[in-house]
Amino acid sequence: MIERRRSRWSDAVRNLERASELDPRNLWKLENLAVTYFILRDYGRDQNTLTRMLALDPNNVFVRTTRASREMRRRADTRPLREEIEKVLTGDPAQAESDHIKRARFVLAMFERDFAAADRAVAVLPQQDSLWDDYSRDFWVGVVARMKGDATAARAAFTSACADQEKLVRAQPDNGPLVSGLGVIDAGLDRKEEALREGRRAIEITPIAKDAINGTAVLTNFAIICAWSGERDLAIEQLQFLTKIPGGQHYGDLRLHPFWDPLRGDPRFEKTVEEAKEPLALTGN
Repeated sequence: MIERRRSRWSDAVRNLERASELDPRNLWKLENLAVTYFILRDYGRDQNTLTRMLALDPNNVFVRTTRASREMRRRADTRPLREEIEKVLTGDPAQAESDHIKRARFVLAMFERDFAAADRAVAVLPQQDSLWDDYSRDFWVGVVARMKGDATAARAAFTSACADQEKLVRAQPDNGPLVSGLGVIDAGLDRKEEALREGRRAIEITPIAKDAINGTAVLTNFAIICAWSGERDLAIEQLQFLTKIPGGQHYGDLRLHPFWDPLRGDPRFEKTVEEAKEPLALTGN
């Protein structure tokens, strides 16, 4: 995992594979191996590893929804996730109250632009989600409102999210993902200069050369800031880079996520989306 953050991808894969051989029933090790394959856009081995996890724990809702979600992010096809959610709930209706299903339903509704379902799903998300800990539920309420074109509701939600995010940044001023998250929220509030400043500061705090995982997340947030702030050329420039590195945007993310709606229709963006289908050409480690 240290090697992963140092961009030593071949070493990271080799050691995670060895770890899972030595401890083949350890789901945590297999999960880290799977996510590393996904980061590298090695979708076949990612799916195979998730299938190994399900062989060990067939009713694991997290793994089931993750496997379907990754297929959606690979192919821009929402059917696998929708069908998996239905299967889970048919087998165990009580899973409707699990955070994994709540999260999966929200992402599905957002990607399908099902506004009514998105409103219902976002309302029951945890206010602070352990997997989305850079953003609060209020942020996602703002994203849904923005997606619907409800500027008043979006501003109210982002204002609430901003207050929470500012507290986190004051407590951790050198946390690049938190600072870039604040920049995204400020972009949602049309505070362009503050948003761009925060996005650039986050890149300085957490460059990819220092941390390939968080550094890529920070650069993705900067691309969102640029897209939401009307800096289309700069946003597309970031995405052109992000489609060529591990951990960058996947084809389905670019095709379906409302984050990128301001860029749709631009031929350069559409070309970048198609390029995300291609395998990564890695050199060295």
